[in-house]
Amino acid sequence: MTDQEQIVSALQSIHKRINYACDKAGRPNDEIRLLLATKTVPPERIRIAVNAGETLIGENRVQEYTQKFDAIKDLDCERHFIGHLQTNKIKEVLKYVSCIQSVDNNDLAEKLDVRLQHEGRSIDIFVQVNTSFEESKFGIQPDKAFDLIKRINQLDTLKIKGLMTIGLFSEDELLVKKSYRSLRELRDEAIAKGLLHAHSSELSMGMSNDLEWAIEEGATMVRVGSAVFGKRV
Repeated sequence: MTDQEQIVSALQSIHKRINYACDKAGRPNDEIRLLLATKTVPPERIRIAVNAGETLIGENRVQEYTQKFDAIKDLDCERHFIGHLQTNKIKEVLKYVSCIQSVDNNDLAEKLDVRLQHEGRSIDIFVQVNTSFEESKFGIQPDKAFDLIKRINQLDTLKIKGLMTIGLFSEDELLVKKSYRSLRELRDEAIAKGLLHAHSSELSMGMSNDLEWAIEEGATMVRVGSAVFGKRV
């Protein structure tokens, strides 16, 4: 099987999984966007996926955007940053993306704002929340999320699109769903408090191994890499 055949077949399988999960949850299929996580994926394989109709990619490392940009800059797709962002990489990442999904502290938000003011533009962001409470994961603690959202709302250059989390890495369906449900409930409470609005209600959660559980709990965007491109090298 060629790379193209493998990737196209994998994409078809992922969309079937998404559609099945939506049907099971009683949700319209078009409520879910598929983000292709392209960490360690070479440009030629990304190109195959985009040419097959995918419109959204995300990288975990600024360095990879830098390395791959010339090879994929002609592709008609939306580009997000989905990894931990160090403040010294802000200027670089802003060259490549229209959305940063991993804003999880005041310092990062404020330094992004300063740089964006300098450039005279704004950017979409997600607030990353650590709903699994794992020390190994980034993301603001849920009980501090509202204060961060309030601060970001004061920054004209940052436009909150929703919330993001990395689910609990476990085969226990109840525990994984709990971490996703927590993000949905946090979003709903933020909307009720007037901190988030309808255009800020997206939930980026769920990956290759658990996207069905995330969709059942309200995900509007799932981030899939290995199930499309194979195991990372």
